[in-house]
Amino acid sequence: MTELALPENRPFDMAKVRTWALPVAVIAVFVGFSIVEPRVFSQANIFNIVTQTSYLAIFAMAQTVVIVTRGFDLSLGSAVSLVSVLSAMVMVAAGEPTLAITAGILTGLVVTAVIGMANGVLIAGIGINPLVTTLGVANIVLSLASTVSGGFPVSGFTLQFSQLFAQSSLLGLPVPVVVTAVVFAALSVLMNWTSFGRSLYIIGANPKAAMVAGIRSGPIVAAAYCLCGTLTGLGALMLTARTGSGEPNLGGNLTLESIAAAVVGGVKLSGGEGGVTAAVLGALFVTVLSNGMNLTQVDGYLQQICLGAIIIIALVTSRGRSRH
Repeated sequence: MTELALPENRPFDMAKVRTWALPVAVIAVFVGFSIVEPRVFSQANIFNIVTQTSYLAIFAMAQTVVIVTRGFDLSLGSAVSLVSVLSAMVMVAAGEPTLAITAGILTGLVVTAVIGMANGVLIAGIGINPLVTTLGVANIVLSLASTVSGGFPVSGFTLQFSQLFAQSSLLGLPVPVVVTAVVFAALSVLMNWTSFGRSLYIIGANPKAAMVAGIRSGPIVAAAYCLCGTLTGLGALMLTARTGSGEPNLGGNLTLESIAAAVVGGVKLSGGEGGVTAAVLGALFVTVLSNGMNLTQVDGYLQQICLGAIIIIALVTSRGRSRH
């Protein structure tokens, strides 16, 4: 008598589940809010979500560069505020549009690169904890932003700056989306195909193994924070162009939102795992969630509670995943 062949028991592929979990969650949240508030599904709002995501994605990618090394940057939001007021003041002083735009961009990128390098030297060179370092730098930078601006917005810089970086389009796409796509492509190559990128992951996954492999962790981590700062400056300049003035409080909740986006996307705070794709997907999720809560008139404080809860849930999930 011939025995029936039973189907093989195939192991449950958690890797595929994790790959598709976030895109499915984004769609589910979007559809859920669309049922409650039909405006969520409008063409104008979808365009707004894509644009908003492009801003947050840059900050999330900036955080990712340092998170994979077991660090993070709590000074990101304060740096955004300082760049906003300083670049606006420089452009107002410069006057002539081309000179003003060039000077404003250079000011923003140099200032945040210096902030990032200061974080990197204190963390990698002296060995101060990233939490203590970036929190202290955040307080200094935010105070500087309030002091130089007097606590008031800086307006009156050339309109061409806003038109170029906030209102223009390239290849049919808004400039912020194009800039974010370029940053995504460049960082993808840097993180995945260069010795610098591979060193970041090795340092984050196993610092002792990095030392044995002859990787000089100090300079690489310092460079990571400098890169994080430079990307923060780029995002700050685009936000300044969008608001049309230098805002001393422009950074607002960006530190929390950028970390939330990276962690939700799958970047592990314990280091060594994650990438820019995860950061962008996480930024999309956070943007869709925030957009839906805004349109359904959820209280701002409750929104912050939701973001905090999402970070905790993502961390718990990540911790549980690492034990298996």
